Parts: sequence; structure tokens; C-alpha cells
Amino acid sequence: MYVILDIETTGGKFNEEGITEIAIHRFDGHKVVDKFISLVNPEKEIQPFVVKLTGINDKMLRTAPKFYEIAKRIVEITEDAVLVAHNAQFDYRILRTEFRRLGYNFERKTLCTVNLSKELIPDKESYSLGKLVRSLGIPVSDRHRANGDALATLQLFKLLLAKDSNKSIIKTVIKEGSMGELSDRQINLVEQLPNDTGVYYMYDKDGDLIFLGRSTDIKKKVNKHFTGVSNVAKKLQKQTRKVTFEKTGNDLIATLKENEELRRVKPKYNSSIRKKLFNYGVFIKENKDGYLSLFIDKTTTTDQTIGTFSSYIAAKNFVHKTSKEFTLCNKVNYISEAKTNCGNYEDGTCNGACIKKEATEVYNARVKQVIETYSLAGKNILIKDKGREIGEYSAILIKNGEFKGYGYYNLNHQINNIHILESIITNMKSTQNTIHLILTYLRKNKRVQQIQLH
Repeated sequence: MYVILDIETTGGKFNEEGITEIAIHRFDGHKVVDKFISLVNPEKEIQPFVVKLTGINDKMLRTAPKFYEIAKRIVEITEDAVLVAHNAQFDYRILRTEFRRLGYNFERKTLCTVNLSKELIPDKESYSLGKLVRSLGIPVSDRHRANGDALATLQLFKLLLAKDSNKSIIKTVIKEGSMGELSDRQINLVEQLPNDTGVYYMYDKDGDLIFLGRSTDIKKKVNKHFTGVSNVAKKLQKQTRKVTFEKTGNDLIATLKENEELRRVKPKYNSSIRKKLFNYGVFIKENKDGYLSLFIDKTTTTDQTIGTFSSYIAAKNFVHKTSKEFTLCNKVNYISEAKTNCGNYEDGTCNGACIKKEATEVYNARVKQVIETYSLAGKNILIKDKGREIGEYSAILIKNGEFKGYGYYNLNHQINNIHILESIITNMKSTQNTIHLILTYLRKNKRVQQIQLH
């Protein structure tokens, strides 16, 4: 659990500042579950430059609660949570100073989004909150007011969690927490998981990732691990101390994340990932009569293919379906072994390429439409799909036919500006397997929008 925090102060000498406004959003890694926002009477004057910067003046604070009146609420909303702030050292110091004046020792673990941003989003010109979030296309309003800055920090932290492929943020939090023997509440962690699409992660007492998987229903899938009788299930039941998850909004990103993280992290209870997820490809070649044919062959690469498939049957079904969709000839595509015309010519679903009745240039133009529809070769596109919540979309970036990564956005200008788009993308390695996974998904989900990039 995290609490995203921002504090505005009076300014002044070190450790003599007073709080003028505070905003806290309790965040479970996926949604805000509680929040507290309040002006605060600091019982001292605000420095003129601070008034000009924040717009908060002494008159506004005369009837605001004093810190001791909100202290209990701050303790409660931050309990058992990690404080997250932009320049966390400052906000944490201010809070501890105010509590020390009340005779209370306030202690929490902290994460700083400045440091995390430098690690996960390197080479930015500036890591000030305003400039950083603008460069990432994150909307910010009420800049230099506690809630405006807290909301911007929250959106930034969500992006950082998504970019944290090695799970260093979560691992640090788990390892620092007290992790005793598995309690009844921890055994029943499955009850706190969502019935949503995403990737889930199972950790041991040292904070090490021991298993990861994906599902279109995370709760149901993890429940199988906790109630299973296989050797792996029993080991997970005994050793799991924490289960976290990431909603992905759609199964394609879940599949790509699972593939990437299994390849890189290799958790000890996951089966080793196959070197190749496919065995067959559909290729194009010109036959002796000048017609372009779709043909199936074994392959270890996605190069020069329209698509790759795990089995010969799956490849053959694709050729059948595509021949029907684009009025292609089964004989030209080596599906029919007819001596003369193929059977489809008689019922009007073939235009006669099998008996050289259709002009090759007309026929081949439709085959080229197949390539354009089903292949990624040379394409610069954005694959737009469902996001993790209402109003959000996912984006998968393809440049020159290569997979670059994925991200999430709310506003169209974030994908219309290539620099912002590339900033919000979590980079991933393009391999033969990732291209296969993307092509397979697109064939099965034609509703998914492909946006041309210029």
C-alpha cells in the first residue's frame, strides 16, 4: 500500500517551516482507496514568495484546522503504507518535524519519484515535477497546490510502476516489511485479487519472485494455485508470502509482459520458456502462371511470413479463412488438388485463377491486401486496445515492423506527439516470439484498432 503525498509550506528557515496545505491519496497500486486534502493553519506567517507561488495567503488559513487537529487522520491514512512523494525527503522531514512538536515519533518507509524517475526514465532534461509530467503528457492542474501536485505525482507513480519491469519497487517494499510466517489473511490473499485481466506475481519471504503468470481472471487463476495439488502448487502454497498483480486491460499486453518477464527473470517455479512459440509460417510465392500463392512451410523465423502458427492445422485454417475472405483460389493456394478448376469456382467464391481465367494483376492485388492486413513487415503503427480503466487506452508501438513496447494514455495528444508517445512507452525487446504473439492476437481480435504513424 502506498500514500501519495504533497505538502505546501510557509517557507522560512530550515526546520521552522509550517504546513499550509496537505494532500494524501492512499493508493493500493491500482486505485485510490482513501484520500485526505486540507488547508492547514500554520500559526505563523507565509513568506511572500510562497504566497506568489502557491496563491495561498494568511487570510485563507485563518479558519483552517491546525496541525494537531488533523494529526490523527494523517496517522490513520498513512498506516502500514509507504510514503511516495516527489522529493520525498522534504515532505517526510516536514511531517516528522510537525509530529515531533506534538511529542509523537512519526515513522514511515518512503519512495522518492525523483530518484525513481531518474532510474526508470533516464535522459530527461529536467526532473522537476512540472517539467517532467509535461514531457510525459500527464495533465496537471493547480500546480504548486497540494492536491494538484499530488494527483500529478500519482499519475507519474503509476507510469513508474508500469515501467519497473524488474519489480525493484515492489521487491524493496516487500523486503523491508515484516514478513513472518504465512497468516490466515495472507493464505486468503486471493480474496483481495481482482477478476480482471493482467499479470500476477508470487513472492517468498525474502521478496524474491518465485512464480508469475497471466490470466483474464487473476483471482480465479491464483485461487487454483492456492487450492491445487500439483507439486508446484504445493510449493507455492508453502512459500508464498505476497501476491501482487498488474492489470493490463487486455490479454495481449498480459501475454507480452509474461513472455518478457519469464525470459528475463526466470522465476524458479515457472517452466522454462520455449525458444520458439511457433513451428509453421504462411509465405507468399509466385506460381508458374504468375499468380501469388499462399503456402505453408515449417519455419523458425517470422521474417517474410504473413503469419506464424503453432501447428500445421492452425496455418491451414488461416489459409482457408483468408482464401474465403479475399476471394482467393484454393488450388493456387495448394489447398485443392483439383485437376482443372477448384470447387469454389463452381459456386462463385473463386474468380477462376485455377483455370487462368482471372487476370494475374487483379488476383495478385487481393493477395497484397492479405499481406497488408495480416503482416507487420515494415509497418509504423500504434495498436490501440482497452486500457485498465474507463477512459484509458493501451498503446503498443510498432516501428519498421518491430515491437518497441507498450504504454497507457488518456488523451489523444499523448499519441499524436511522437516524443510524448515514446516517453510513455515501457520499452520491451522485439523478438520472433513477440511478433508471433502480436500477430496471433490481431488475427483473433479484428476489433483492435491499428493507427498509422507518420
